[in-house]
Amino acid sequence: MTGATLAYDARVIAQDLSVSVRPGSFTVILGPNACGKSTTLRALANLLRPRSGQVTLDGQDIHAMGARALARRLGLLPQSASAPEGITVADLVARGRYPHQSMLSRWTAADADAVARALEATGMQDLSDRPVDELSGGQRQRAWVALVLAQETGLLLLDEPTTFLDVSHQIGLLDLFAQLNDDGQTVVAVLHDINHAARYASDLIIMKDGAVHSEGTPEEIIVPAMLQDVFGIEAQVIEDPVNGGPLVVPRHGHARR
Repeated sequence: MTGATLAYDARVIAQDLSVSVRPGSFTVILGPNACGKSTTLRALANLLRPRSGQVTLDGQDIHAMGARALARRLGLLPQSASAPEGITVADLVARGRYPHQSMLSRWTAADADAVARALEATGMQDLSDRPVDELSGGQRQRAWVALVLAQETGLLLLDEPTTFLDVSHQIGLLDLFAQLNDDGQTVVAVLHDINHAARYASDLIIMKDGAVHSEGTPEEIIVPAMLQDVFGIEAQVIEDPVNGGPLVVPRHGHARR
């Protein structure tokens, strides 16, 4: 994305915004609330057309691509999504195969295999016959993740993918995205947890007030000065004992003894 102005009606979110995602990276977009993170992701997914500037994918203007062709190249997990009433998990996930089918094509063994892999990867195979509207918030989130995985795209755009999940399922999903990235998929995620971003991201984009504040690796970007300037917190950054990356420890806050 280069030189983009992003707006909703009269409300301008970002001006002259340029964002670049490195192919093969696990890129995390971080920033305080209302800084433009999700709006940026929507523009990257062609859900919001910039008033000016350009969004390209592999050198092609995404606005010149057909919806089906684009859906074969990128998958999007939106911040909130609603399923048709009564639809089962398996039927919802099967909709991820839409970009790979034509009006005359039939459901194939490859489609069935893709859905089965997506259900297994998200731990939803035992719930595949359940209506989505009967699931917990965390289970619904995993069903939507499975739909995106069933698309089998080379690029995943994830808007707060760990919303509604307990810690165990948060880590499980982030581990899954990291494995997909290791297998060659480019992953772009909006996250709120700085330490999750520090542990899983290869690249960070820090946003503030609709602009890119800083870009780089977690080791380069997650420093006390950035945390103070962007998030308004005083924090110590220590070495993560698990992977050696940065770990943020806030200096203030009520501490039980």
